[in-house]
Amino acid sequence: MKNYYYFLSLQENASEEDIKKAYRKLSLKYHPDKNDNDEFFAHRFREIQEAYEVLNDKEKRRIYDENLGHQQRSSRSTLPPSIKTFTASKIHAVKGEEVIITWQTNQADIVKVLPFGLEKSYGERAFRITEFKDGKFQLLLHATNSLLNKTVVRGITITEVFENDKEKFRSEVEELFKPQKPSRLNPGGQPKFLRIVLAVLFLVIAVLLLVKSFSH
Repeated sequence: MKNYYYFLSLQENASEEDIKKAYRKLSLKYHPDKNDNDEFFAHRFREIQEAYEVLNDKEKRRIYDENLGHQQRSSRSTLPPSIKTFTASKIHAVKGEEVIITWQTNQADIVKVLPFGLEKSYGERAFRITEFKDGKFQLLLHATNSLLNKTVVRGITITEVFENDKEKFRSEVEELFKPQKPSRLNPGGQPKFLRIVLAVLFLVIAVLLLVKSFSH
């Protein structure tokens, strides 16, 4: 059952005036016309309208409050909330690049992913970062058990990189794994990465043999 009070960022004992003020404020903030008709904002706007239509009507609110109270008493867990997973497809991104986050919570009846808002207890969301603050974009997952009034939080920080840096990094990685021209020192033409690994391996073996000889 949807928590309309949470949609409007209100307590369950909110007054009629509180409901109207919250609706005006949030409807302006999330109106699709002010957010390039982004589907997330359109969905959030519909939720706000739905909540207001119920809570602003005395009889609808009375029936809703009864059903909400019953649902909360019968379904909320008495165990503390926890976050099982919260991951991002990348922690370094170029502005405008798509990032996918996934999460899973337990014993939480209210789940919020900031800066996006309310979400299901588990899920996946794809988005593009349009702005970084001081080179970083912060994601926060809040999992709340409202029966116990306890919340756990986990964060992910995505660091901004620039297209030139990204291309340079990709080139360096490709260079490491690219086969080389055979030469006197590298007759097999092995990639740099393989030669580095082999060099480290030989060094470790040499050290182990040296240690073993001293132990005898």
